[in-house]
Amino acid sequence: MRDFKPEDVVGDYKEAVLDLYGGLRRVVFYTDLETPYPDGKLIVSTTDTNGIITHGNKAFVEMSGYTLDELIGSPHSILRHPDMPAVAFKDLWDTVNKGLHWQGIVKNLRKDGGYYWVKATVIPNIRQGKVVSYTSVRRKPSHTKVEECTALYASLK
Repeated sequence: MRDFKPEDVVGDYKEAVLDLYGGLRRVVFYTDLETPYPDGKLIVSTTDTNGIITHGNKAFVEMSGYTLDELIGSPHSILRHPDMPAVAFKDLWDTVNKGLHWQGIVKNLRKDGGYYWVKATVIPNIRQGKVVSYTSVRRKPSHTKVEECTALYASLK
């Protein structure tokens, strides 16, 4: 996964260094430009057990701003926004590694530095009693939940 480049970003931006799952570190540039989640769309992606993207649907590509080729083979944390507290992802990994479904509101980072909010459900794919991959389905979150999570996440940072 490559670091952001200023030429990828649309508009004025801030810079952050993120420490990601698996010991990865990434420089990102981000803006205050929100891309509204479109009504009636589902974003779907699949990762291997290490969080590396193996599949993404058209809505995933459109909302992320990346090409499918850029997404496949990248860690799902390519979408990690600096406003998201690490504890949220620790909870996600702790939950799915037990073979359980996880659900939460997530602020994702787009390739252009903007962001979008999702209501995410992550489901472990289990074959013969063993987790072999994860599927994440995202839908439009309620405005109320986004407001609640914005305040919560700021307090956890």
